[in-house]
Amino acid sequence: MFDFDTSVNRRGTWCTQWDYVGDRFGVDDLLPFTISDMDFATAPCVIQVLQKRLNHGVFGYSRWQHEEFLGAIRHWYQQRFNCEINTNWAVYGPSVIYMVSQLIRIWSKPGENIVVHTPAYDGFYKVIQGNKRRLLPCSLEKQGNNWVCDMNQLETLLSQPETKILLLCNPHNPTGKAWSHSELKTMSELCERYNVNVISDEIHMDMTLRDTKHIPWSEVATTHWALITSASKSFNLPALTGAYGFINDDHSRAAYTHQLTQSDGLSSPAILAISAYITAYREGHIWLDELRNYLSDNLNYVAQELNAAFPQLNWQPPQATYLAWIDLRNLNIDDDKLQQILIHEEKIAIMPGKIYGEAGKGFLRFNTGCPCSKVELGIQKLISALRKLC
Repeated sequence: MFDFDTSVNRRGTWCTQWDYVGDRFGVDDLLPFTISDMDFATAPCVIQVLQKRLNHGVFGYSRWQHEEFLGAIRHWYQQRFNCEINTNWAVYGPSVIYMVSQLIRIWSKPGENIVVHTPAYDGFYKVIQGNKRRLLPCSLEKQGNNWVCDMNQLETLLSQPETKILLLCNPHNPTGKAWSHSELKTMSELCERYNVNVISDEIHMDMTLRDTKHIPWSEVATTHWALITSASKSFNLPALTGAYGFINDDHSRAAYTHQLTQSDGLSSPAILAISAYITAYREGHIWLDELRNYLSDNLNYVAQELNAAFPQLNWQPPQATYLAWIDLRNLNIDDDKLQQILIHEEKIAIMPGKIYGEAGKGFLRFNTGCPCSKVELGIQKLISALRKLC
């Protein structure tokens, strides 16, 4: 029903991934497989409602605290995750990472600890360091093709008196791990035991693959918590801005709203984002399901080609996200040399694993959120670069 094969030319649109690839990789005009947005146009139903809103012609101040928006969110959680979400706890903000930053300030003081599973989304490092907090890494362990959290290690970190927050990525970026109910429940019980607040970044919640199910933190929560998310990954809308979430504690929710509106002067959401979210959550499910099938095929292609060229990798697609977290450690190659070949000889940009912390060394994060023809070209160039080093 939908065309994901046709390439959309994003050059010349002030696009971070394409037009500004040189900012990170030092060379312009590389074929990028980098930051986590997709090369697909958003769902047709979203484009139609945006065009209708544009034709209205007036873009004045707006609100998000209305039944059209909150009801669409409730509907989405009921239909996608089979859970009842309390929209009386809802909050809004310009981005997920902004909302995370505000909660870090509410729930901790400079110098206190925040536990993060590593390797971690690089924005987590920046927002923790920028707020002068201390990041405690809890390394995920690769066991076969699964990523596992050592709950004993996690408990040791949470039990420290200076630890105030667990910053969770659910599903996990960059590994693509979808947390199980039992894992989340154990983490919730540990956080309650040691009086640690939880911020659950669930921006990739809709991008679980195959039969994997996403479990919102609200389904296991027992302590003070916030679930922060957005439709931006699911429907490729990050440039519209906007994120939302739920804070279960009245005092914390009031403190967040005060900082948003009084300290930072942010009160009116982007009306195009509100319109897009409502329509996406009410009408976009079929498009999203077809997209997820397409992304699964892209990731299966990556596995097929990499493993045919290098059987020792035995790489398998992730449980969630369209980000291929590729473990190259069995090849014993130099990460920096590989990047030089990818950039200067193959002319492609792929995120090096070290961006995601010490635990990311020996990995690449390859974005498959694009037409299969681009994935095929990128993987063949990656295989060519690896063969030059092996």
